[in-house]
Amino acid sequence: MNIAKKWEDYKIIDMANGQKLEKWGDYILSRPDPQIVWKNKSYPEEWKKANAIYSRSKTGGGNWDYKKKLPAAWQIKYKDLTFNIKPMGFKHTGLFPEQAVNWDWMRNKIENAKIDNRSRKETERRESKAKDFKTEESQREIKVLNLFAYTGGATVACLAAGASVCHVDSSKGMVTWAKENVTSSGLAEKKVRYIVDDVVKFVNREIRRGNKYDAIIMDPPSYGRGANGEVWQFENNIYDLVELCTKVLSDNPLFFLINSYTTGISSSVLANILNLTVAKKYKGKVESGEIGLPMENSSLVLPAGIFGRWEEVTFGDGGKK
Repeated sequence: MNIAKKWEDYKIIDMANGQKLEKWGDYILSRPDPQIVWKNKSYPEEWKKANAIYSRSKTGGGNWDYKKKLPAAWQIKYKDLTFNIKPMGFKHTGLFPEQAVNWDWMRNKIENAKIDNRSRKETERRESKAKDFKTEESQREIKVLNLFAYTGGATVACLAAGASVCHVDSSKGMVTWAKENVTSSGLAEKKVRYIVDDVVKFVNREIRRGNKYDAIIMDPPSYGRGANGEVWQFENNIYDLVELCTKVLSDNPLFFLINSYTTGISSSVLANILNLTVAKKYKGKVESGEIGLPMENSSLVLPAGIFGRWEEVTFGDGGKK
């Protein structure tokens, strides 16, 4: 399991009875999580410190019970990234902190891409003894397509790494929130396009326009509707979308990342999809697994989703693809 261990502004204080007690900066929230099936609280007194508790309703949905003063919005940081937190109607805060492991991975891939290219070209230069060997590839700009991009955690991470990003989500409100996160992180001047649209329709238009991307990220919901009421269901649509997206990958793509919270889907399913689509067209490696969040002062880890990813075999992994 890949565990998000590097947070300073976020932590899980305790977990029990279907609830997790979390500290988001200066504020403490109690929110439900179906993975927490055990009943014993490790730190019972800490639960009294919660600013707000989200409780599910037996008839569907739920509500926040505010115990202490809580602002409408506040900020937390992950390394050099800043995110705006806002408790929402359906338990969410606008950020999934477990995604930090994916942010770190994609930042590393993007930041090392130019280094790998320069190293490869320098080796070729030395081997050929060419005194004035130059290449445009060493200045390669990494273009990222972020689908179901939500409030832009991955967008912010990729921009910070030096990539340009096309951010696509069907919710205008989420796209506005993403812009706030980009601005708060000091990245407003970076190359980013914000698109409010159904992802399938957008990708089809990009195919017709001949636009290409070096990296694709997607975090599709289990079920959802597009900007014009288009129905999305993970099990029925994910394979077709991934296959469609291979048509907008560049000739030398860097990575393809799928994240999922869909109940009952194994990470191996995501690996299989990538092996049957992306890996058939490009040499590289596929891996998959779980992501999770540690509980403070404990050996407990909360499972928090799955990932599947394809990545190119870089110079540092053993030479040319």
